[in-house]
Formats: sequence, C-alpha cells, structure tokens
Amino acid sequence: MRPATRFHFLGRCLSTLLVAFSVLFPLSGGARESSSSSPRTLRVLFLGNSFTNRHTLARIIKDMAEAGDPNLKLNYVSVIYAGRTLADHWKFASQNYIQVATLTAEEQARTIASLTALAAGEPKNGHLKSAVTRHTTLARDLENLRQPWDVVVLQSYKDDVDGEQSSYCQYVQKFAALAKAAGARVVLYETTPNTQNKRPVSVPPDQAPIVAKARVMAELARRVGGTVVPMSSVALRCQVTQPQFTLRYLNDAHPNQTMAYLTACTFYGVLFDRSPEGLPVDTVTETRPGTNPDQDPDGHPLSRTFSAQERLQLQKAAWDGLQWFRATTAESRNQAP
Repeated sequence: MRPATRFHFLGRCLSTLLVAFSVLFPLSGGARESSSSSPRTLRVLFLGNSFTNRHTLARIIKDMAEAGDPNLKLNYVSVIYAGRTLADHWKFASQNYIQVATLTAEEQARTIASLTALAAGEPKNGHLKSAVTRHTTLARDLENLRQPWDVVVLQSYKDDVDGEQSSYCQYVQKFAALAKAAGARVVLYETTPNTQNKRPVSVPPDQAPIVAKARVMAELARRVGGTVVPMSSVALRCQVTQPQFTLRYLNDAHPNQTMAYLTACTFYGVLFDRSPEGLPVDTVTETRPGTNPDQDPDGHPLSRTFSAQERLQLQKAAWDGLQWFRATTAESRNQAP
C-alpha cells in the first residue's frame, strides 16, 4: 500500500472510531447537543428569601441552563421576602403567583383588600406593606402574565429542621397542591444555613444529621410528587471531597459566591437530570455589598471568577452530592418496612 493511500485508510479508520466513541461515551456538560432541535422556553417561579435573592441565584441558573442547551430560553420570576419562610409566603398570598394563569382580577382585588387590612393591623410589619405593593403590581400586569409555570421552586429556611413536623413540610404541601393542579413541576430548594463552613474544613463533618434530614426531604418530595435541590447533602460532599472551599462569609451568615455557584450547579443537575460538568459559566457576583460598596461582606471583590479547575471541582461536587442524596434516600426507602 502506497504511503498516501495508507494515511487515507488510517484517517478513515480513526474517524470511524471517533464517531463510535462519541456515541458510546457522549460528552457531559459544556456546549452540549440540545435534546430538542427547536427553540423552547422553560418558565420558573421561585418563592424564597435572600437565599434565593443573593447573587441573583435564578440568573446564574438561567445562564447555566441556556449554556447547556442553546435552544432553551429560561424565563423566571422571583417572589422574595427577606428572612421569611413558606408560612410567611402563604400569609402574603404568594400562592396567587402560582395560579397566575387562571387567577381572576376579582380574586386578586380581594387579596389586595385582605392584605391591606392585615397591614393596617400590623403597622410595623414592613413585609405586609411590601406584599400589598407586590400584589398591586401583579393586578396591574395580570393579563400579560397569564402563562402557566413549568417549574415552581419552594425554598426552605430554618423551617425544615424539625423533621416531618416542621413548618416547611406543612406549607410545601399547600403550595405544591396548587402547583401540581396548575401543571407545574415542584422543586424543593433545601437551604443549609447551619452547615455552611466559613473556614476550610479540617475534620469531616458529622453526616448523621444530614442523612436524617435528607430522608425527610426525600419523603416530602415523594409525597408531593416533587424533586429536591438537597444543599445540605451537596455541601457535605463538597466539604468532604473539596475541603479547601468555604461556603459562607466570615462576616455574614449568607452563602458566599462559592456556595451560590454550587447551588446553581445542583439546580442544573435537578432540572435537567444531567451533570453540570463542563458548563462554561464561571462568575458569581454578590448583590449585597459589605461596608464598602465595591466589596463583598468579607472585603473581597463583589465578583468571583472561578478557574477552569475550580469550576470542574464545584460542578463535580454538586453532581456527586446529588447522586449521594439520591442513593442515601433510595436506600432508606428500600429498608422501610
């Protein structure tokens, strides 16, 4: 065989092998092939507090979702009450947002009247005043918002630590029933303010309380037909496998940029059931500065850009933590009588 012919033959063989390899072992993360060849939209409603609002978490999730599927457009609305829980959201009538596709002007007017009366009876409750303003805006824009949600995210915040008796468990079921009736997928965003480390971990954390909480969250999700963004489990796996990362500020009890990135990666894994490994999104910006308006609460730049290595470490930690949560809770279900 002549040299030119031999190289042509080898080239064809190599191309065939590469095609076969790509079929058997598709790339994960990054610029992926879209599961749909036509443009599509995902509409997501977030109900939460600063653990959703800080770093504009929903925007990071949007950027990751659209990077992972060029044919996808993720539109979101966040209903935020700082420091409040799902019980407060119910009091502030956030359930109206879930039902926006069918909510009537008359129903919204009654909600505004009720909240106005509550605000008059609790003049020091600034959240009630905010709720009146928010619902007045919703009434004004109601006809432009009449589209059903694809996903409704229900955030926890220290209201999920008492097991099945927790306030979170009770109100998730109320909100989830409305979301399911509206045809939306329910996602339980489990925050973990008590387990985020502000310094690098030197001793592996006790996983027993995390496992116990994971099982409660998994059972709650099963009960309402939802899925969990299990940040206590994911934070634990990150602390064990990547102990050099800190997940909260020294001077603020909120998640830092690293925890926000880890959370967005976990959302990606839950929403699309695939690893975020390879996604190019690399920057998280703090939206509430510290004493210096150009710095975060610890005196560092507001924006943190993660290196390629750091991104991969956090993306892998998020996916591994999600799989650990699923395996742990599946084992508990198998052991149940």
